[in-house]
Amino acid sequence: MSGRHDGPDAVVLGPNPRMRAIFDYIERVGPGRGTVLVTGESGTGKEVVARAVHRGSPRRDRPFVAVSCALFTESLIEAELFGHERGAFTGATAARAGRFEMAEGGTLFLDDIDDVPLSMQVKLLRALQNRTVERLGGSRAIPVDVRVIAGTKRDLRQMVADGRFREDLFYRLHVLAIDLPPLRERREDLPLLIDHFLGRFFARRGAELAPVSTAVMATLLAYDWPGNVRELENTCERIAESCVCGHVRLGCLGASLLFPPSIDAPPSVATGPLTTASAAMADDLDNAPAPGLPLDEHLRRVEARLITEALAASRGNKSHAARILGVKRSTLGDRIARCGAVGA
Repeated sequence: MSGRHDGPDAVVLGPNPRMRAIFDYIERVGPGRGTVLVTGESGTGKEVVARAVHRGSPRRDRPFVAVSCALFTESLIEAELFGHERGAFTGATAARAGRFEMAEGGTLFLDDIDDVPLSMQVKLLRALQNRTVERLGGSRAIPVDVRVIAGTKRDLRQMVADGRFREDLFYRLHVLAIDLPPLRERREDLPLLIDHFLGRFFARRGAELAPVSTAVMATLLAYDWPGNVRELENTCERIAESCVCGHVRLGCLGASLLFPPSIDAPPSVATGPLTTASAAMADDLDNAPAPGLPLDEHLRRVEARLITEALAASRGNKSHAARILGVKRSTLGDRIARCGAVGA
């Protein structure tokens, strides 16, 4: 499968072997009829995968219907999925088809399947097994030809063990399984993803793709992306909308990227991948050296400033400063001696 896919839900594949294996698997199972269960943290691209399965199937020219089961209350989800007849409840002035019927001949993506109430799970199981639905307030079994893809960010096996998800429904869904890794486990894909998203959003505003500074790229590569691909996409949109200087620099990034919190550090100390100290270094990298300043001397000043501010951020604790800088404590000691950093 090629590295780039066109369309609003395009995926850019990089060298990560796990993601390449996933898309190879999608190509193999796409033409079939089996139910697919896509698991992964929020924002990892479960709907993107569902659409890729649909595009690779004989159903590609039929509807793709996506619905989040988390959006509806227990009293509404049955009518949403299966439809309702006129007079089925107050306000039901006309009959309405549900999502199963809307997806006839195509694919139905049930995201957040873990949010389906237990009372509805048996009805959903019956629909999957019998390939029929019964509208709320009706008594007629309506045949449906739909391939179901389910998505979840939770561990359904654990939910089964806890009595919160039906075991028979789990096994009915768990026919073809795809588990998406979080973005922090596929960092080698980040440069292509960043290029793809920035290119899309700069083009949307009618602008040329601005070059990305080394410091910005280093920051984006170091960040853990708890919101995964969705957070990266939103970040790239923000950069493209706010960058007017013709070059993506640190000022185009939000504070949450420059100073991500650490659960292991005091609230007053930032110890994420780009701390105050490393931000200072990145600012220096974004600026040209003073004319006539030898490269070695420029780098020594940058390193000294980085070490000095790391020591300040850690209140002089060299072990903590070494963790901030991502080096061993002994290495920090050697560099302090070499650079003559303040606080040694």
